[in-house]
Amino acid sequence: MKIRSLYVIDDDKIYHFLLKNLLKQNKIDVKSSFFQNGQDAIDFMSSRTDVDDLPDLILLDVNMPIMNGWQFLEEYIKVKDNFDKLPKAIYMISSSNNEVDINKAREFTGVVKDYFLKPICKEDLDKIFV
Repeated sequence: MKIRSLYVIDDDKIYHFLLKNLLKQNKIDVKSSFFQNGQDAIDFMSSRTDVDDLPDLILLDVNMPIMNGWQFLEEYIKVKDNFDKLPKAIYMISSSNNEVDINKAREFTGVVKDYFLKPICKEDLDKIFV
């Protein structure tokens, strides 16, 4: 299955820049939308009337202001039935190597596919996009 669209929910603009370059260097052609926090992403998703505006994949950070990754997941679970098309996968991508965070991500079975540590690398992209 080809991933055509991607939401990156992360407050780190340097990470946005690095990820854009990493995708380009690895010839991963995907329409990317970037959000500074979970609330912005939920609001954007909720306002979409065309299912083609919704992502095939979400890369989600843990620690963000306004609405962090965990709060996003809780809200996403509440509203996901309102969407005709759901992302095929949500991956947590964080600088936190805390076992509490890694185990908490595992509790979101059926929603969170995997947990990767920053900085994301080519091998991680291969696991996500292949």
